[in-house]
Amino acid sequence: MGKRWNRERRQDAYWQQAKRTGYRSRASFKLRQISQRYGILRKGQSVVDLGCAPGGWSQVALEVVGEGGAVVGVDLSKVRAMPPARFIRGDLTDEETLELVRLEIQRARAGPPERAKEGVDVVLSDMAPKISGVYSVDQARSVVLAGVALDAARALLRPGGYFVVKVFEGHDFSRFVEDVRQHFAFVKVHAPPASRKQSSEVYIVAKGFRGRRGRRRQVAEEE
Repeated sequence: MGKRWNRERRQDAYWQQAKRTGYRSRASFKLRQISQRYGILRKGQSVVDLGCAPGGWSQVALEVVGEGGAVVGVDLSKVRAMPPARFIRGDLTDEETLELVRLEIQRARAGPPERAKEGVDVVLSDMAPKISGVYSVDQARSVVLAGVALDAARALLRPGGYFVVKVFEGHDFSRFVEDVRQHFAFVKVHAPPASRKQSSEVYIVAKGFRGRRGRRRQVAEEE
């Protein structure tokens, strides 16, 4: 990275716009564009933001869902407070973390408790691996993270819910897309305008969760 990377970042139009508008990340514009195209976020929804640091996607979700909705973020790192969003520091592969998410949604959700117990409306994941510089390694790790996000979505979503997940294109990408298709009625691969042109990242947009049928998928371990 270094000086060149910092210079290029400051020249980036979305980075500059994020600074002007108070977003925590230029990635906020990716979610805005995805949601506007596919109708992912709406007023009153309950939203879980996986790998939420520094909080840019949670900001966008809060703007849309409003006072009647709920936003809960999860990350291994501590995230600066953003009321009324609630942030949990935890590991998504740990069932205790998922249970904490359910509890926070129930506390924040407007309406009867029975509605919260049905599951959340939207699960988002902009998680990315720590970049090693070896693309085959980074791409494989991104698929593993996307698999973790899919498992969490299956555990948390209500039937009919929405799921958005980032993944790098490459080996096992097509197989992962087919895995998502097993659980959702509508699946599209999308690269929003805010993604950098040189990036291999894409987002899988899935709607119409079919419900928690069958056993949870096994996430492949990294070598």
